Amino acid sequence: MKAQSLAALKKALSHRSEEDILEICLKLIKLKKENKELLSYLLFYDDEQVFIEDIKTSIDEQFELINTSHAYYIRKSSRKILNTIKRYVKYSKNKQTEIELLLYFIEKLNSLSSRQLSNTRMQNMLQQTIKSIEKAIEGLHPDLQYDYHKILEGLS
Repeated sequence: MKAQSLAALKKALSHRSEEDILEICLKLIKLKKENKELLSYLLFYDDEQVFIEDIKTSIDEQFELINTSHAYYIRKSSRKILNTIKRYVKYSKNKQTEIELLLYFIEKLNSLSSRQLSNTRMQNMLQQTIKSIEKAIEGLHPDLQYDYHKILEGLS
C-alpha cells in the first residue's frame, strides 16, 4: 500500500463526518504510543511552560532510576533519556523548548560523578548534545541567543 500525500489525506478528511474523523483518530491513537503522546500534547498542553515542567519532572524520575554501578548502564540510560527528550521536542517544534530541555539534560548529566562521565562515549554524547543546543540557539532572537550561550558556558 502506498501512503497518500498530505493534500490527498486532507481532502479525504474534509469529506468525512465528525464521527468518522473521531473514529480514525482513535484508531491512530491505538496504533502507536507516539501518536497518543502527540495527541496528548496537542489537546492538553496549551501552555508550553507546563509542558516543559512535566518533561523535566519525567527526566528527574528517569535519572533517579539510572543504575550507576557501571558506565555502560549510565550511557545506555542517558541515551534513552535523550531519545525521549528528542521525541517530545519533535511534538513541540519550539526551539526554546528544545534548548531548555537539552540544557536541563546536560545539567542532570553533569550531576553524576565526573569519574563516570570521563568515559569517551559519554563525552561524545555530551558534545553532540551541546552541538544540538548551539544549532537550535542560532534560530532564536539575539537577546535569547546571548542568554542561552551564557547558560551553556556555565554548564560546559
